Amino acid sequence: MSWFESFVLGLVQGLTEFLPISSSAHLRLTAAFAGWHDPGAAFTAITQIGTEAAVLIYFRKDIARIISAWFRSLTNSSMRSDHDAQMGWLVIIGSIPIGVLGVTFKDQIEGPFRDLRLIATTLIVLGIILGIADRLAARDETGGKHRAIKERKSLKELGVRDGLIFGFCQAMALVPGVSRSGATISGGLLMGYTREAAARYSFLLAIPAVLASGVFELKDAGEGHVSWGPTIFATIIAFVVGYAVIAWFMKFITTKSFMPFVIYRVLLGILLFVLIGMGVLSPHAGESAG
Repeated sequence: MSWFESFVLGLVQGLTEFLPISSSAHLRLTAAFAGWHDPGAAFTAITQIGTEAAVLIYFRKDIARIISAWFRSLTNSSMRSDHDAQMGWLVIIGSIPIGVLGVTFKDQIEGPFRDLRLIATTLIVLGIILGIADRLAARDETGGKHRAIKERKSLKELGVRDGLIFGFCQAMALVPGVSRSGATISGGLLMGYTREAAARYSFLLAIPAVLASGVFELKDAGEGHVSWGPTIFATIIAFVVGYAVIAWFMKFITTKSFMPFVIYRVLLGILLFVLIGMGVLSPHAGESAG
């Protein structure tokens, strides 16, 4: 991998990680369209450490408060009813599904799941689900002629059942094209949470999963055509760009709809099917050396 490729892929990772459009799919597609080798699951997982570092800094006050309350609740029973202490447990519980499924389907994640036809399908299907969830949220927030405004849930109402559902939604992102934020936010909206609450928990829930995945894949970073230098460079680029994107996205969702992302996902999925069907793009483009 050249330094230019690592710069572009790091930029793509930073731009797409927090948007509900799938960073892993866009890394795969960028390489395929450019005629580069597939960067692979290891490169994707490690560069995601950069974007998660952005989450750690952006939500540093929330994270410090949650960690502090969680540790105190281990020895102080009165702290166990504290919302931040409970959030610590809910992040742990919500991380179980992706941990179990990630290890179970590791070979599929690094192989068959990277087929561009599957990516096109997941882009369209999750896009439609996100669109439905967004419409339901908008209906509750605005009401209507014969419908009163319905108050949506905040993270203070998050329990073990919902935490696990969020976790299973996050685990769907093991398939490129689904999108970690897209799946968890869709799940949260369908369960009745506000856009901000669903996005905030989505980003907090991703921290242990992404960091664990990145560390696990470190051993494979120097294998094949991807070397350590470009991987680290891409990770730094992903961190810088990712921080700017997450700051913008958290402001965007407070007043805007997810429909632009829905339309983008569906159109991109259709475009992929057309290009593959016409023989312009191979469903396995770049895989041979990736």
